[in-house]
Amino acid sequence: MTTTLSPVAKGDRLPESSVSITRTDLVRYAGASGDFNPIHHSDSFAREVGLPEVIAHGMLTMALATKLVTDWSGDPGRIIEHGVRFTRPVEVPDDGHGATVELSGKVADVGEDGTAKINITAKCADQGVLGGAYALVRL
Repeated sequence: MTTTLSPVAKGDRLPESSVSITRTDLVRYAGASGDFNPIHHSDSFAREVGLPEVIAHGMLTMALATKLVTDWSGDPGRIIEHGVRFTRPVEVPDDGHGATVELSGKVADVGEDGTAKINITAKCADQGVLGGAYALVRL
């Protein structure tokens, strides 16, 4: 049984998070997800299909954004629904440092039904990488 979160109000901000994604992380994610598309590990293939370099898996980026909310809520089971639009790929350079994704969230609404809608912002290199990212959380 989960406990309720402390009072949550519209406009509240979630603690910000910064996550680095390296090429090694992409290899690990590919193994876990089964997504071995070469755009996630081959610079030459990525360039061949019009990308500047290897990009992170969209679902990895989405998972990192969702983790921001689960870290705040304390329980992944509190998420009733979530969604995102992929607006820009996260380019991951092969430099040992990779890419940094900056995550933030804000309570957009608190419902009378005991839920809160959280709007999530995900940026890499000061550009949004997810659009319309949100999670509906049971308080």
